[in-house]
Formats: sequence, C-alpha cells, structure tokens
Amino acid sequence: MSIGTSKYTFFETVGHNFDKASKFTTFDAGILEQIKSCNSVYRMKFPVRTGEKLDKIEVIEAYRVQHSHHKAPCKGGIRFSPDVNQDEVMALAALMTYKCAIVNVPFGGGKGGIKVDTRKYTELELERITRRYAAELVKKNFIGPGIDVPAPDYGSGEREMGWIADTYLAMKSGDVDGLGCVTGKPIAQGGVRGRREATGLGVFYGIRELCRQKSVMDKMGLSTGVEGKTVVVQGLGNVGYHSAKFFREGGAKVIAIAEYEGAITNPDGLNEEEVFAHRKATGSILNFPGATNLARSSDALELACDILVPAALENVITEENASRIQAKIIAEAANGPVTVEADDILNKKNIVIVPDIYLNAGGVTVSYFEWLKNLSHVRYGRMEKRFTENMNTQIVKQIEELSGKTMSETEKSTILHGPDEVDLIYSGLEETMISSLHDLLNTMEEHPEIDSMRTAAFVLAIKKVGVSYKELGIFP
Repeated sequence: MSIGTSKYTFFETVGHNFDKASKFTTFDAGILEQIKSCNSVYRMKFPVRTGEKLDKIEVIEAYRVQHSHHKAPCKGGIRFSPDVNQDEVMALAALMTYKCAIVNVPFGGGKGGIKVDTRKYTELELERITRRYAAELVKKNFIGPGIDVPAPDYGSGEREMGWIADTYLAMKSGDVDGLGCVTGKPIAQGGVRGRREATGLGVFYGIRELCRQKSVMDKMGLSTGVEGKTVVVQGLGNVGYHSAKFFREGGAKVIAIAEYEGAITNPDGLNEEEVFAHRKATGSILNFPGATNLARSSDALELACDILVPAALENVITEENASRIQAKIIAEAANGPVTVEADDILNKKNIVIVPDIYLNAGGVTVSYFEWLKNLSHVRYGRMEKRFTENMNTQIVKQIEELSGKTMSETEKSTILHGPDEVDLIYSGLEETMISSLHDLLNTMEEHPEIDSMRTAAFVLAIKKVGVSYKELGIFP
C-alpha cells in the first residue's frame, strides 16, 4: 500500500471513528444515525469566463455541505484544490461538527470546496470563480450569518473571504449583520486580529498543555513542558508556519520542515521565517543554508523527534509508513493526516495522537470570535481598554505610595497595559484549548477502556451533539 492510500474513503474514516466511539455512549441508534449523517449536500457546476481576454468559458465544479443543524449557523472553510470531491467535503463537514462541539463553539459543521488549481489562474480569474461560487450559495440560501458561515481553508485566505463578503452584501443589501456571513476576512472588512495565526497557535496551546501533564509525559519518558522538545513540521502553509513559529518561540526546537518539493533538517533547529523567505526567493525550501536536504517530503515524517506536526493534507501517515514513525506525540494540525490502519499501528506503539477534531480547532474558535464581533458591531477591547489602563494606573500609584518605591518604566508598562483586540483573542483561544484538553483527559478517565485520545474526542463530541438534539425536542 502506497503512502496516501487507505481502504476507507475520508468520509468512511470519520464514520469508522464515530462508530468506534458511539459504543461508549448511551444514545439509541436513531440519534446516533442523525448525528453521523450529512444533512445537506449541495453539488454545483457553474460557468466562468477565463483567459487573458475573458474569451474562454470554463465549467467549475464546487460543493457546500451542511453536516449538522443541531446548532445554527453551520460553519466551515472553503477548500480550493484540484483534488476536491464530495466525499472529502462531507468528511470535513462532519469533522467540523465534532470539532465545534469539543471546543464549545455553538455551530453546526459545514464545509465547502471548489475544484480548481489556484496556481493555474490569475487573481482576476480566481476572483470571478470565488464571486460566482458565493452567488450560487446566496441563490440557494446556503450562506448567511444565521445560516452557514464559510471561512478560509487549504488554498484560500483573507482575499477570497473578502470577495465572498462583498458578493453577499451586494446581493443582500440592507442586511445589517451581513459581514457575519463569512469569517477569516481582512481586518478592514470586519475581520478580527489573530485569525490568521489562530489554528497554528491553537496547536501550540494544546500541545503545550498536554506537555504540562506529568502523568502523560512520564508514560512517554519525557520531561514536562514544551521547552527543549524536538519538533518536525510537515507543511509550511499558514498552519504549519505558525505552528513552527509558536513552538520555536515557546522554547522547542524545530529540527525539520517538509513541503511538497522535499524536506530539510537541522538538529540545531530551523527558523521558519528564514525558511519561508528562502522558499519565496528560490521557489523551494531545499538547499536552505545550514540544513540537510531529504530526498522525499515524507522522509521528514519518519525522523526521530518528540513532536510530529502533520500540517498539510489528509492521509500522510498510512499503513505503509506508520511502523517507521519515531515521534512520541503526533499533533494533528491538518484534518485526517492519519489513516485508520495507521491509527491502529501507532496506538500499539504507544504513540500519543492528539486528534484533529480537537487540536486544529483554533481556527473555528477565533472564527467564532470574529462572527460575534460582526454581530455586535464592536471591536474587542474598545469598551474596556482605557478603563482597565486607568484602573491599573490608580493601583500602581497606591502600590508606590504604600511601598515608598517607584516602579521602573518596564514594570509600569506591563501592569498598565489594557487589552487590545488581539490580546483578548489570544486569551479566549488559550482558555478554549486548555479547558477542552482537560475535557478530553477527563473523558479518558471516565472510560478507562478507551484506547486513544481520538476515540475520547469522538465520545465527547457525540455526547455534546446528542444532548443538543434532545434539548431541541427533536427526539424523545
């Protein structure tokens, strides 16, 4: 079996993990079937003019899936890739449902995909494709701040989300909450500071908290704390880049980085900013000064390290290469990077897999904060920043008067600082990732027969979604 293959499709993999976890719940078969099923699947094909003179017509294939309506709106990114297909989008939508439940974000799961290779189109052509896709969603009532809220995913970013928001507002003029139709937007269009790095930062917060658990680290023969841990990152896109950045800044050592053209390694550590700049200048991460090239990107996955961060696409760790994985912890920054077959092998090797439906939830968590900002029409920090600074100024004065000592300017600036928007976003994300990890660990304690953190995550998600359905009165 070659790397990237499994006897299960992506959606079947999600279903397999769901079925494995559902045995540890008490819901009847009907509720479980409802939770597991995709509620709505919209497959579309639309014509778009392309070419230098816009004299060519291409028919674009695209999807939007709403997996669950137990909470409204649905939420999930839009993937731009030539490999987009219905099974993949359904799987990602299902993962979004469980992901939101685990981190207590009140959305149903959704996902979108446009089957294009972005490298083959100009910016104008991509804009036309994106806007037409958004228009199709509006016409079918598959987008809106209270209906379905897309976000960036592989191949898309702030630019595309800005186009979608503008298209929605043009077709729904007068919708005062219209900017909440999509998240991951530019700041000038209602975006929130901290969204770009949110998924990578969430990965770091989650693994940092896991590394603080002495009982978990003792089982792996590791010291507590993320400091000094060796890290391998597969993927230097938005998630991989920021994961590497925060691990390095947190005291870990990033010893290898992989991309589709190959991988590089340096036991003394790599700086992701320098690697990114090198790739931008040369078109490749290979031949980075001081690093050793690896023949294949997949070779980086098999390096000895404490933490392996697959941060690209699904199915990169399979039955074929799982036995050669030497990491102690696999941090699933991507969606579905480990196949079912590989999961079983890795669990038998006592490798701790921190699952995607928890670990990469930083993006949707901060998207939730952006959505709330759009609905409230108030920037985070605007109401409390000056009040906090004024209160802290009075506290500092009282401390100085009572102690008879004057604080240094550095000490004063630290204490007096009132929270900016990004401070509050980071704080909310940190709280979410820490508390959700402990929910997972508690679930494992409640069910000692559970053999992995992934199964515990699905159990936790199923329970939360099932309770929501019962509270809605849909089921007796």
